[in-house]
Formats: sequence, structure tokens, C-alpha cells
Amino acid sequence: MVVITRRCHLLLTLLCICGVLLCTSAACTTVRGTDSPAESRTITDMAGRTVAVPSEIESIACTSPPSTMLVYMVAPDRLAGWNFAPEEGYIPERYMALPVVGGWFGKETGNYETFISMHPDIVVEGYTTGGGAAHVTVAERQQKMGSIPVVAVEDTTNATRYSGPIRFMGGLLGEEEQAEAMIAFYEGVLATVTERVASIPDDERVGVYYAEGPKGLMTDPSGSPHAELIDLCGGRNVAECAITPGMGMTEVSMEQVIAWNPDVVLVHDPGFYATVRTDPLWQEITAVKTGRVYLIPQTAFCWFDRPPGINRIVGIPWTAKVLYPDLFADMDLESLVREYHETFIHVSLSDDRIREILNP
Repeated sequence: MVVITRRCHLLLTLLCICGVLLCTSAACTTVRGTDSPAESRTITDMAGRTVAVPSEIESIACTSPPSTMLVYMVAPDRLAGWNFAPEEGYIPERYMALPVVGGWFGKETGNYETFISMHPDIVVEGYTTGGGAAHVTVAERQQKMGSIPVVAVEDTTNATRYSGPIRFMGGLLGEEEQAEAMIAFYEGVLATVTERVASIPDDERVGVYYAEGPKGLMTDPSGSPHAELIDLCGGRNVAECAITPGMGMTEVSMEQVIAWNPDVVLVHDPGFYATVRTDPLWQEITAVKTGRVYLIPQTAFCWFDRPPGINRIVGIPWTAKVLYPDLFADMDLESLVREYHETFIHVSLSDDRIREILNP
């Protein structure tokens, strides 16, 4: 028979109390552990790479304008900065106030230290005019960004394949409903335009010249991503010149433009638009004679090009109606412009503002 003395009883009591304290301490340590570094998840990006990203992605930096616009349009509160500032007056102030951090596009060379100092949860690598598609440059970008996950997004400049990157970004950020609303709008206007223009015989297609630069003597021929909407909307790009890689804008002569004699001129530069109809050099061009010279609209972003990202979705119906007003007489362009800005740009435009944009 075991006899427990008073002294032993006290000792056992103290040991039990210590055990309880140790368990409580361990439990507290476990709870604190859930507040330590954010959990991660593994995804497959659009270049087929396996990437570990935070479970909750709150801050995103993008290397080029097409991917920046994609993130802004899907989830504006996640965007950490712009590659270049959007046009004033069309973006809510809280987003206009985001820093301009540059990037890798056109003649611009981004600064890795700037991107790293922003401490984004991820960096999105998309199309760059210098390196081409994301899969070409993403490995280098990841190496330079260090521990910040780099996610590749493809087809951000292909006007017939925007659904893929929109849906991918919506899934990545848990914004599927917003992404599907954008896709529904895009696929609706794309189908309407492409189905109608498909029946236009080649010899009846409108000849189009895309006038760029302060004198209108720079352009992009068929095959350039910068002039893609001309072909997509049933036009015949009259420019017979070489494609200038990257930023495009091949220089041409006035004699070449006169020889091409376009039916329609689409103008990028507002200064040139203000003078072209009275410039003696342009008076013999059919488009000038018939009043078919059009300034490409630019609200938050250009509708037609520069950059050739999903900002061009609204440019699909605009370009189609400019080229073939009779074929698209029933298209309510004002309603489409309103819906586009509400869905993609997160801003409401008045009827008067829309009319001003469409009739500069």
C-alpha cells in the first residue's frame, strides 16, 4: 500500500499546475502561429509555370500597360501603380493617385529596385514590345524580382483572344463575377462585328489608313498589333510598308499616302486631326474629300491602340461603325460606350459626355 505524505501531495499539486501552464503556453503559441507569414497556394500561370503565390493577393505590380489595364479593370483596388498615367477625368481619383512606376514597354526600361520597393504580393508579366510574349521574358523577370512571385499572362494584346487573360485574372484574384461580366460584353461586340463583316467581299472592303505622328506620316500596316482593329472590323489596311518592331510607327511619305488614296483615315494625334482637313497636301485624298477622317477616341485609355490591350474592346464597335455606318446602323454605340466605362473603367459617363467623345 502506497502512502502519500503531505509533502508529496504538495509536490504533485505543483507539478499539475506547471503542466496546465505549459499546455496553455503551447496553445497560445499555436494561435500566434496563424498570424505569422501569409499562407501560400500554388497556381499554374498562362505560360504553364508553377508559381507559389499568397493565398490573399492584395497588391499587384505589372511590367507593361496591357497587363496593368487588365488588373485595373478586373480588380482596381489591387493595383499598386501605373506604367504611365491614364487620361485625367475618366478614372476615379483614388486610382489616379496611384504612383507611376514605369515598366518594360516601347522605349521604356523599367527599374527593378522601384518594383521591389513597392513590396507587391505578385508581379504580373505580360506582353512587352521589346521582348514579345510573356513566356519569353518571365524567367528573367523572376530572377531579377527575387522572392516576389512573377505570374505570366498571355494574349493581353490579341484582340480576338482577350477572354483568356480576363478569365485567368478573375480566377487568380477571386473576381470571377467581374471577369465574366467583362467577357460577356467583349464576346458580344466581337461576335456582332466579326459575323457581319465576314460577308463583305474583298473588293468592297473600305481602304483605311492609320495616321500616326504629328504630320500623319507614320503608320502600321496589316500584321502589326497596333493596326489589328482595321482587319478585325473588315477594313483593308492600305499601308504597304514594313512593320517596325516594338513600338511600330513606320515612317512613310506623302507620295505613298496619295498613291494609297484611302477611303477612311483614322487619326491618332489630335493636333494633326485639327489641321488635316485644311492641309493642301491632303486635299486630294478621298477620305479628306468625303469627310471620312476620324479622330480615334481616348478616354481613360486609347480605344484603338497604344497600348494594344483590352482597352481596345470599346474600339471594336467604334471602328466597325466608322468603317461601315450602314451595316451597323442599328448598333447603339452610345449605350455600348456607357456600359464599357461602367464595367471596365469603373466610372459613369453622362449622355452629354459620351456625345462629346463620339463627336470631337
